[in-house]
Parts: sequence; structure tokens; C-alpha cells
Amino acid sequence: MSNIIEITDFSAPELDVFARLTEAQLRNKLEPEKGIFIAESPKVIEIALRAGYEPISFLMERKHIEGQAAGIIANCGDIPLYTADRDLLTRLTGYELTRGILCAMRRPKLPTVEELCAGARRIAVLEGIVDPTNIGAIFRSAAALGMDAVLVTPTCGDPLYRRAARVSMGTVFQIPWTRIGETHTQWPKEGMARLKALGFKTAAMALSDDSVSIEDPVLQQEEKLAIILGTEGDGLAASTIANCDYTVRIPMAHHVDSLNVAAASAVAFWQLRTHAQPHNSSSVPLI
Repeated sequence: MSNIIEITDFSAPELDVFARLTEAQLRNKLEPEKGIFIAESPKVIEIALRAGYEPISFLMERKHIEGQAAGIIANCGDIPLYTADRDLLTRLTGYELTRGILCAMRRPKLPTVEELCAGARRIAVLEGIVDPTNIGAIFRSAAALGMDAVLVTPTCGDPLYRRAARVSMGTVFQIPWTRIGETHTQWPKEGMARLKALGFKTAAMALSDDSVSIEDPVLQQEEKLAIILGTEGDGLAASTIANCDYTVRIPMAHHVDSLNVAAASAVAFWQLRTHAQPHNSSSVPLI
């Protein structure tokens, strides 16, 4: 059973992780082995725990201790559990807790690109996408529609950001992912070279005069394909497009010029998946 602690002092340093540390401070780039992220909602926390992520402490409404969080708590040993009523927790964190539960967790050591891509045939690469809602939605589509792994470039947002993980329905803990490069100078040229060395052809999702339709059978026939998606608004960098093997467009109707990057990712992943992918029908409750 967790160590239940009633919150009486907002300034207590043990609450910093939930109330005062920025996302950058939680990531702790100087010492990544000490990095922390916040998982939000029972479903997301359960998936993270099943995937082997290590919990540090909880913050939750008092009513959930013997309610919807009871099973989670029972599986987490004697870690601190800070509790209060909803209004007080909202004042502490600055936002309303989804389903009333947060869990601080250790960041895992990320695999190398080479380790992640061993045996992979279809991967997604996210270039400079910063909106956590889009990142979460893309991860959910990647997991559901047959991608083997996800790579994020140095300028991309954090897949373990609280909202990104929640929007992903916890799939950020299920589908393998890592960063391709640590600084902006390592993408696209160096990153592309790594993908090429691993046998991947690269497909830039972009509008271009020389683009091919996503329905082109040549794309489906590629043994290994990296589907590269660009930032909101500006899309992929010109240098990225220039270095790709294909520039790919999704045909549009009614004079619509493009889709939101999260919507485009779902179309691309479904169309370009390998037909050998198993398809298991399942339903996931909304968070």
C-alpha cells in the first residue's frame, strides 16, 4: 500500500514535480538518467506500468484512493501518494486533473536508432512536430495502423509530455520510439544517412510538383519504408524533402490543399503499411 500523505503545504519540495518543475526540468537533459515524466489518467498509468515504467509518486483526489486507482496503488508498493480534494489539486497544479490522478515516473533509457529499427519494415519519422495533441494522435495511429517504430527529430516535441501521452491513449508506452539525433545539426543529413544505412527508403509527406500519389504501388512494394511527417503549418524542411527517395501526396477533393498532420499520418500509415501486419480488433475506452 502506498504511503498516503494529505497535502497541507503547497510549498513542500516533494510536490515540485507536480506543481513547479517545467517540462524541460523534468526531462533533465544534463542527466537523462534522472529524468521524470508525468502520466495522467488511470488508463495511461496502467499501460505505462504494464510496459515496465517505474513509478515514483502519485498525486490524486482523495476519492480515488479506494476507487478507480485502487488496483494501480496495490501494484506500486510503498511509494508516496499525495492527496487532497479536486479544487485544491487544481490550485496546486494549475489545471484540472483528467480522471483525478497523476503519476510521476522515471524516464527510460532510449534505444539507439539502430537497435530500434532492427527488424522493422515500416517506421514513422516526426520532424519538428511540437503540438502534444498531434504527437499523441500520431503515436496512436502508428500503433494501431501497423508502424513498427517511431523516430522523433531533435526539434520534435516530447512524446512523454503529459498531454501527448494521454492523447495517445498510452500507446507512447507500447510502440517503440527514440530520437534520431540530439541536436538540430544531426537532422536531416546525418539522420537520413543512418536510415539509408539501415536499408530504408524515405517518403516525405509533402505537396510538390514532382510528388507521387500515396496510392502508387511502388511505395507499397518497398521492403523498408520510413514515412516522414513535417511540422504543423510549414511542413517538412526543403532540405529534408530534397534528401528523400520519394515525395508523397495524399489526393484531395473539393480544392482542399492538405490535412492536419495527425489526420495525414493515419491515412499514410494505413495506405503504406505492410500487408503482412496482423490486425487484431479491439476497442479502447476514452480517457
